[in-house]
Amino acid sequence: MSRSQTTLRLPVAAACASAIGGAVAAAHYHRLGLTLTHYDARGHLVVARRIFDSITPGWQQIGAVWLPLPHLLNALPVQVDLFYRSGASAVAISVASFAVAAGAIAWIVRALTGSAVAAAAATATFALNPNVVYLQSTPMTEPLLLATTTVAVAMLMAWTRAPAATPATLVANAASGPGPRAVGVAFALACLTRYEAWPVTCAALAGAVWARRRRGDPFARAVRDAATIAIYPTAAVIGFVIFSRVVIGQWFVASDFFVPENKALGDASAAAKEIAWGAAMLSGGALAWLGGIGAAAALAIGLASRRRSDAVLVAALATMAAVPWAAFYRGHPFRIRYMVPLIAVEAVGAGIAAGIVPIRRLQAIAAAALIAVAAYELKPLDATAPMVVEAQWDRPNLAARERVTTCIGRLAPGAKIMASMGSLGHYMQEASASGFAIRDFLHEGNGDIWLAALERPEPYADWLLIEEKAEGGDMLARLARAKPRFLAGYDRVCDGAGMALYRRAGGRAPADAADTDEGRGRKD
Repeated sequence: MSRSQTTLRLPVAAACASAIGGAVAAAHYHRLGLTLTHYDARGHLVVARRIFDSITPGWQQIGAVWLPLPHLLNALPVQVDLFYRSGASAVAISVASFAVAAGAIAWIVRALTGSAVAAAAATATFALNPNVVYLQSTPMTEPLLLATTTVAVAMLMAWTRAPAATPATLVANAASGPGPRAVGVAFALACLTRYEAWPVTCAALAGAVWARRRRGDPFARAVRDAATIAIYPTAAVIGFVIFSRVVIGQWFVASDFFVPENKALGDASAAAKEIAWGAAMLSGGALAWLGGIGAAAALAIGLASRRRSDAVLVAALATMAAVPWAAFYRGHPFRIRYMVPLIAVEAVGAGIAAGIVPIRRLQAIAAAALIAVAAYELKPLDATAPMVVEAQWDRPNLAARERVTTCIGRLAPGAKIMASMGSLGHYMQEASASGFAIRDFLHEGNGDIWLAALERPEPYADWLLIEEKAEGGDMLARLARAKPRFLAGYDRVCDGAGMALYRRAGGRAPADAADTDEGRGRKD
């Protein structure tokens, strides 16, 4: 068996075990009805579905706020109603991503410490975390982020360790590690998944230049070689911002989708403390400290040792904290979910802390101690885990929204409901259980039709559905407050869970709603 095959045996085993465990966990949360309780889980399904299911189907429906890769991967599967309504295809992507991330973490720790037991312990620290286990059981995009970033960093480490490419070493390099194109594509995929990958990519490439320079490459060559990798994620980001400009008229959407209400608004220190507190809440104080100590040790080793200079790349995974820090600094409401990606660097750091000692027996003892701490701190299916609790914040509103759906009844052929997908995308997915398709809704993705309806909705929309409370109300609520004539042609027929439903004046309530409280216009 070759050395490369031996090196991959543990990561593959870790990935396979994690895939099995992840599938079991996904089935568990499905039985509990928690697969789609997070509103963003439903929102991601809607964006993938609307690429084909829309008044105006096409590439513009990919959207320009969320990054496109998760939705492109799921665009075809969710055209099947079963997969769209249950989220099953997106969950399968999440479980596979979870397994890949676990394997990549095992590879990184094994490569840096030479300890299989430390790598196994690091994988357990990641794979047993109940917050990660829950997210990989949903259509959320964090699992794909964890997979793409950890794999990209692992590939960059392998590339950094390889000798500089020369005619004499090209064949050997191809056999011993990934080429710059493969590494660049890996980072490009990460940069098209979530914004947290952008600082990771910048930091990792800077670390690679440092490591190649420390290992003896001339600085100019190190920069040139890293630039061959950087071309791919740079092209991905430029392509995305151009796409954003074409679709919504902005190069980059960084505001206007939340109400600044975080106490850390304008306070850099308070924003950093929220990150630290959230990370500790997700894993427990002991694991957070061990992970931090190990990550700091990796950085110190990488800076001090020529032979192990690639260890600095571990620090790149910690830069995923930059995005939530910037969000909290700008006043974005605190969400524990934004710290979940940091569990990857925590697991790698904890594994390094266990495997950094040079004596194998001590490594085994340290790894056993790490597993014991993880077993004490983590309960993989913990119903009280912060992420599980946060995902259910919207659950009490489901019944009230169902009453609004009943109030609409069955749409007449060609009838449309005007609603902001930015605020009510999750409701659109819920309504699929009652037979509503995305093409039944007129939303921001419908371009000129939407813009015309904002000026005068009567010719385009039989119904108006407005979110009046969350984040101070959506764009239709703000428009109605600023221009009362906007609602002049409509009657309010029912409301619930912060949503208000209006029917075009002269319209007729459906037979199955005419005799309900909502059909008579009474409030919940």
